[in-house]
Amino acid sequence: MKKSLLLAGALLFAVASFGQKKEIKKAQKAFIKGDVQAAQMLLNTAETKLGEAALETKIDFYIAKGEVTLAQAGKSGYQQMKDAADAYKTAQKLDTKNQYKGIIDTGLDNTRVALFNSAIIESNAKNYSKAGEKFYLSYTVKNDTIDLYYAAGSMINAKDYDASLDYYQQLLALGYTGIKKKYTALRIEDNKQVTFASEADRNTELLSGKYTKPGERMSESIKGDILKNVVLILSSKGENDKAIALMKEARLENPTDITLVRAEAEMVYKMGDIARYDELMQQVLEFDPTDPEPYYNIGVVAASSGNPEKAMEFYKKAIELKPDYTSALVNLGALILRDEMKIVDEMNSLGMSKADSKKYNALEIKREGLYNEALPYLEAAYSYRSDNPQLVAKLKEIYSLLGMDAKESEMKSKLDELEN
Repeated sequence: MKKSLLLAGALLFAVASFGQKKEIKKAQKAFIKGDVQAAQMLLNTAETKLGEAALETKIDFYIAKGEVTLAQAGKSGYQQMKDAADAYKTAQKLDTKNQYKGIIDTGLDNTRVALFNSAIIESNAKNYSKAGEKFYLSYTVKNDTIDLYYAAGSMINAKDYDASLDYYQQLLALGYTGIKKKYTALRIEDNKQVTFASEADRNTELLSGKYTKPGERMSESIKGDILKNVVLILSSKGENDKAIALMKEARLENPTDITLVRAEAEMVYKMGDIARYDELMQQVLEFDPTDPEPYYNIGVVAASSGNPEKAMEFYKKAIELKPDYTSALVNLGALILRDEMKIVDEMNSLGMSKADSKKYNALEIKREGLYNEALPYLEAAYSYRSDNPQLVAKLKEIYSLLGMDAKESEMKSKLDELEN
């Protein structure tokens, strides 16, 4: 009797397993025909009794579920993409003999591509948090570290510094540097070197006859940028000791990495160590004396530290290297006019005596001298940034005091336009 019961149970199990297989096959056929909704309904029915199914049937089910779920995700369906990834991963876990490896790997690749492309769309729309979430899920699907790097950057843009710090620290733990082989060729049309996404892409273009001189090179490490961002995040969280220790380690490991010098400079500036900041900016200049930014930064520090002569020297050098450096032009103009109010206050304090009148005239000439000295810089700034109302207002005031009526009228009209 017991044998009969056992046999009956086995028969029931076989029938149930066969029924599920049938439903899964029907779902796969419906999917191939493009009837995703019917495929989903059949899979839902099969899933209710999946626990009774044979191992191969379960693997077939999760592969089919991955395909059907991903097809419903479209360009933005995060949950469906996640569900598809989970289905393929479950199939991968069950497939201990790697009998379905090719199919599962293709499914995971397709899911990763869908997530990555969707993350790009979110990023372009400035939905940085969603982009970071999708990039990170994309990373978990195929363990491609570039996805993790993009996830960290997206979370910085989203101002989710805790998530970004976590992702960057994962990259550092993995030893990620971003260094990879790049495939190049010379474009015959304009004699420019072009970098291709892959060796296959490069070789295809070579066959077209439009390119020549194939080559290979290694990209630069981005570890310095990762360390810089980690340091700045730690510093922004008030964890200065950790930030300083990590920066010291990073600088020892990458003594010639200019991005780390800049990062340390930014960090110590936020901490209020102006002397160290100035020292580091000088180091930046040694790396690249043609970069106008450090000259400008040194000028700002010098001005705020009560050293106008040094500030003026470095502002002028920044402008020499970059004539359209609006901030340097405005700051230099403001620096020249730094004694303007002191002169005006002294003029207003004078009486009506002959001596006071003589002194007043001398101060007025001195003030006009300041205006004439500052004017070329402020006018140059206006030529690049005519939408700055504070700059326009200052020019209007100077033109008025110098009796330049036409220019004053022009600035008045411009100011009305900006304010309205």
